Amino acid sequence: MRLVHDPIDAEGAVLATEIDVADSIPSQIRGLTFRRSIPDDYALLFEFGAARTRDIHMLFVRFPLDVVWVVDDVVERVERLRPWRGFARATADRIVELSAGAAADVTAGDRLVLDGIDA
Repeated sequence: MRLVHDPIDAEGAVLATEIDVADSIPSQIRGLTFRRSIPDDYALLFEFGAARTRDIHMLFVRFPLDVVWVVDDVVERVERLRPWRGFARATADRIVELSAGAAADVTAGDRLVLDGIDA
């Protein structure tokens, strides 16, 4: 599985090839807390059944992250959050956490697509 950035007016790029899915309440609560680092090509994916306001906090996260809020594969918001005290909120049915800098070229209106999902 790959996470592909498909911008409106440019050629796309692969943002992550190592993807973990936080698919349970405990894994969503845990997120990336207490980890020391993540690889550059890593993404933690939060899938939700419907779009609504979603919060991300950085309590006990030791490194900065790029966080992307997505609705129907379209980027709603991109934010770099600081370790320990970052917090942000936006509407999403999917949230993607990436290493800081990985989403530098991603902007609202772009598409983020999961490629290689088994149906």
